[in-house]
Amino acid sequence: MQSEELSEELTGTVTSFNDAHGLGEITDSASVVWPFHCVSISDGSRTIEVGRKVVFRTGFRVARPEAVSIRSV
Repeated sequence: MQSEELSEELTGTVTSFNDAHGLGEITDSASVVWPFHCVSISDGSRTIEVGRKVVFRTGFRVARPEAVSIRSV
């Protein structure tokens, strides 16, 4: 499913990630927590380490706002 990007790039840190389910959370620089699915990781790896600094955009996937276009910095 495509996502509609809503924001300029934000910065944050991956604060949780479950490899088995492909679900995680990013906390942005304003302490807002954004859920994400592994298909939103731009490098195609479908995995990312907790603590990794990232840039991302926000968009709607499955009718909820979440982090999309996630890239490590």
